[in-house]
Amino acid sequence: MSLVLQESHPSSSSGPVHLSRLSGKCFSLVESTYKYELCPFHNVTQHEQTFRWNAYSGILGIWHEWEIANNTFRGMWMRDGDSCHSRSRQSKVELTCGKTNRLAHVSEPSTCVYALTFETPLVCHPHSLLVYPALPMALQQRWDRVEQDLADELITSQGYEKSLRAIFEDAGYLKTPEQSESVQQEGGAKGLVFQTLESCNEAHKALSKEMKRLKSILTQHSLPYVKPAETSSSEHLGPRTPTDKTAELLRGDPGLRGNTL
Repeated sequence: MSLVLQESHPSSSSGPVHLSRLSGKCFSLVESTYKYELCPFHNVTQHEQTFRWNAYSGILGIWHEWEIANNTFRGMWMRDGDSCHSRSRQSKVELTCGKTNRLAHVSEPSTCVYALTFETPLVCHPHSLLVYPALPMALQQRWDRVEQDLADELITSQGYEKSLRAIFEDAGYLKTPEQSESVQQEGGAKGLVFQTLESCNEAHKALSKEMKRLKSILTQHSLPYVKPAETSSSEHLGPRTPTDKTAELLRGDPGLRGNTL
């Protein structure tokens, strides 16, 4: 029996320099029975706050790239989280002005795609999320030339957008299409892989034996055994595979805790 794991690491911190103060810190929010934790430039995690034996705890995304529109950083994309059917969980973090640093809201607008709102005083200035000022001088000069080429009608609007994207990729704000495609393909490759049918049968026998042992312990203590009910994927309450915990360890510690700069 062999275990196949896709090891993923957060991208390097990028974007406005003043936001680097959030790196290494984590901010949590409890909604219903779930605790969400955002570690900017690292990852997003979710932990079910119940006493269920199979309570869900996993990664909803690892820092990947910015979303950019109209010369503005619109949000942080956390991708390549735990497996969800044939893909990986992912989260978009929107930065909004607030008096303190806090994770204000979490929702799941579509299955296994999460939306987080993070409030911080670091983005209250109207220019705090502009892309151009955050670029190194050399890339600013490239952008200037692209603007001039567009004004001189040397390039089309499509060529203009393509040139800007290349600048953002070189700055590390966006991933190339090849890099993004590679991340998406990794989502469905996590799990146990058996080399032979015999090894699969042996593993099944061992698992059945362990289940009988656990049931026996419950019976000895007069505790009822209840088979877990089927739940929807959005509730994340299904039985976990052995790869969940291993994947968490591979991704490392989520960082320092704290709600202050």
